[in-house]
Amino acid sequence: MYKLLSEKLLSLQSKASPATGIGLFRALYGLVTLQEIFFLLYFNHLIFDPIPYIDVEFPMIPFFLCVWAVIASFVVVGYRYQFSIVCNYIFWIVFVNFTTMQRDFDGGFDTFMIGAGFFLLFMPGDRAFSIDTLRYKLSTPFRHYSTYTKATVSNLCYVLPVVICLGFLYVDSAVHKLFAEHWRNGLGSWLPSTQPYYVSALDMSALLNNEILVKCIGYIILVFQFTFLFLYSKRQLRPIYLFIGLSMHMGITLSLNIYPFGMGMVIFYALLVPFSWWRNMGSLVHAKAPLLTVFYDQQCPLCNRTVLTINHFDIFKCIDFKNAQEYAQNYSELAHLSPDTLLQDLYAIDSRHQVYFGVNTYIQILLKMRYTAPIGFILGLPLIKSIAINQYRKIADNRTRLNCSTDCLTTPVLEDNTLYHRLFENFANRKPKAFSRKLAKILIAIVVLQLNSTIHYGLFYRLNLPIKNEPISAPIAEASNALIMVSLTFLGITPHALYVHDHFEGYDHIIAITYKDKNGNEQWLPFVNEQGRLLAPNWGRVHSMWANIAVTPTINNPRLEKFIMKVTAFWGAKLNLNINDTVFTIKLKKINAPSYWVYDQLHQNFAAPWSDIGSVTWKNNLIHIDLPDNINTL
Repeated sequence: MYKLLSEKLLSLQSKASPATGIGLFRALYGLVTLQEIFFLLYFNHLIFDPIPYIDVEFPMIPFFLCVWAVIASFVVVGYRYQFSIVCNYIFWIVFVNFTTMQRDFDGGFDTFMIGAGFFLLFMPGDRAFSIDTLRYKLSTPFRHYSTYTKATVSNLCYVLPVVICLGFLYVDSAVHKLFAEHWRNGLGSWLPSTQPYYVSALDMSALLNNEILVKCIGYIILVFQFTFLFLYSKRQLRPIYLFIGLSMHMGITLSLNIYPFGMGMVIFYALLVPFSWWRNMGSLVHAKAPLLTVFYDQQCPLCNRTVLTINHFDIFKCIDFKNAQEYAQNYSELAHLSPDTLLQDLYAIDSRHQVYFGVNTYIQILLKMRYTAPIGFILGLPLIKSIAINQYRKIADNRTRLNCSTDCLTTPVLEDNTLYHRLFENFANRKPKAFSRKLAKILIAIVVLQLNSTIHYGLFYRLNLPIKNEPISAPIAEASNALIMVSLTFLGITPHALYVHDHFEGYDHIIAITYKDKNGNEQWLPFVNEQGRLLAPNWGRVHSMWANIAVTPTINNPRLEKFIMKVTAFWGAKLNLNINDTVFTIKLKKINAPSYWVYDQLHQNFAAPWSDIGSVTWKNNLIHIDLPDNINTL
């Protein structure tokens, strides 16, 4: 087994693949991280304050979140990739493990993002759609952009993250699902979508009320998750797995209010897109012929860097650049210009043979690049254009020129310091067999960690085996828990028992909060509405806090009161209420979460009546909560 794995890794390592999917994966990962940071900034006081706006324990949290946002922005654009991806990985670990995010506000996808971040440490995420690629080109400015070949990477970069972060996750999740009655009945996707706390504002009733369709979807998901690891790499089956996986996770993103989880899973499918699809998409969006031909001074460092920069951002390939010294006289539109005149400005000819120079050339470049057209339009406005012309002349008339027979050869080349280059290219190319053997051992260790989690919680825990009380198995169980803690913290390996029976069994009541305004009228907090839906932006980890921790099948009063305190203090401040003079009412609604199909269950739960079960008052910033001793019996 070890030898076969080592040989397979060696084969994958030697196979070159385009870097397109890796670059897109990095950018999407950074965007998902960035939106989550903005979410944390908005809910900073709810998540991190012991008492929102009243007892602020971590005043520096917003500062560190802003630093993290800058790092995540670097990840999105691929700037100083190795530094930014390491910092981002550390930020995820610190915030998840050393703040209340893990205990009270589990986002449902935090460990998944840690696992993805771990693999990005060793992936060449800077080789496509990145500023680092441009920085490398600018370090050798006198090479024409057409001389750079398309970046390639080892096929391992595509295979390993998909196998471990998707394949293992799906198998683990499917094992847990087999123990849930509603999943065995084909209602795994139906049941969460009928619960008011879990649905988004998108009404999916037309789908939910078709019993045959929802059961087909439920069983397809089970088959998909059990077989993905073993069949997704088959060339004929990959489009099918790509379509089903994207549909499943986009469905979660749109129909449920755990959208970060759905988006976090979707980004991995950038690694499943067949390479021929990227080439075909490129041929569709690229211009058939250049819309503008620009002539530049090849002996001017500034001009060369400008050309490389524009070409880097010309994603539709609408602009072509030519050396003015060699090609300009071949065009009749420029033949009357002397060489000195031609080199004073940046000249351009469009497809209609119209000639432009100076600032007008830049305006045309921006317009022809399509997505930058609004900037080109603004630059063409009279006042802005006159300012741009003045600045352009100052720069153009004072630029330096070099003798490219000698000076151009001394330009330093930017060094590749990524872990991927050092490990997967330098070390792997020098000692390929040694590299494959070491990587095989690492992967076997990761497989053991995953199996430990799946067997411990997916089998022993589900089968209620008394492993904790037996003299032989108890130490093994403790060691297993310790391993799970390590793998959870640094690799994101955790049980994926999402929305199974222990989540919904007995989930027959939900709770909302209202308050009396200055006129004595009852108003609903912008948290849970009259239907029982958690309103945006209270989704993601705030939803998890309320729907998975505060309100559960068996409600614990101290735990519920803790989060009632947080919600009333936070939204009271957001609504500019004087909470010391505001009376909040706690409401309860009876709902159903059946493991069998019921027609229009979602709207039945929406229409169920509310009853008042308690009140909340604040005096001198101290809370008093009046609730029944046992809410579960109501």
